[in-house]
Amino acid sequence: MFRKLVLTAALALGVPASAALAAGGEGHVRDFAFPHEGPFGTYDTMQLQRGLQVYTEICSACHGLKHVPLRSLSDETGPAIPENQVRAYAAQLEIFDPEINDFRPRVPTDHFPESQLPNAPDLSLMAKARAGFHGPYGLGLNQLFRGIGGPEYIASLLTGYTGEEKEEAGTVLYENTAFPGGWISMAPPLYGDDVVFADGSPTDIESIATDVAAFLMWTAEPKLAARKQAGFQAVLFLTVLAVLLYLTNKRIWAPVKRRARGMPAE
Repeated sequence: MFRKLVLTAALALGVPASAALAAGGEGHVRDFAFPHEGPFGTYDTMQLQRGLQVYTEICSACHGLKHVPLRSLSDETGPAIPENQVRAYAAQLEIFDPEINDFRPRVPTDHFPESQLPNAPDLSLMAKARAGFHGPYGLGLNQLFRGIGGPEYIASLLTGYTGEEKEEAGTVLYENTAFPGGWISMAPPLYGDDVVFADGSPTDIESIATDVAAFLMWTAEPKLAARKQAGFQAVLFLTVLAVLLYLTNKRIWAPVKRRARGMPAE
């Protein structure tokens, strides 16, 4: 039964069955320091802009972001790209419009294109889907205490290629230390110096990988900062409420406790 489930999942993901059943179990996920981690962490605007550039110039050739509206690129807690630049970026992407029965340039209210290849997963929710429960006994302790989650998996995958290759059933597999099973059918997408950043940021493989991983985390959690702020306010409110309830409880029951002890009530 377990073998059938593994085979079904492997076929759904476009991964050869032999690779899915290969020895190796879970891959090794490294701990990267992302600025959005922690209870008060926020996205680095410049890092998200660099990640968008990496996605546009490299990843978008195969993978899509169909759940992400283009207008969200101007969000202040996201890439914060000016609206006129968002319109120019959207105009470079085409979409089929059934109303005119033809292709037209996209506008900010449209979404990113879908994946270009049938077996290439959409990256809209990749960071959330790959967060998993890394750590002892699958309890998510690393996510809670060390912040290891989806972005770490993506960055580890992009930097985890060893250079070894093999062919199975007519499919070329590449050894990857982060991919479960140790072998993946996706060729290494990054080689270092793949892009040129306007701000002069480093373009080595690890720097590019963390930039695009942070951007993909934003596509999956665009309201992360607002959610953290709401959570902090809720904890603060509950703390104040707990103190007030404790003091009220003491005042209400103080006379009863005094009578029970044989003392006159105030």
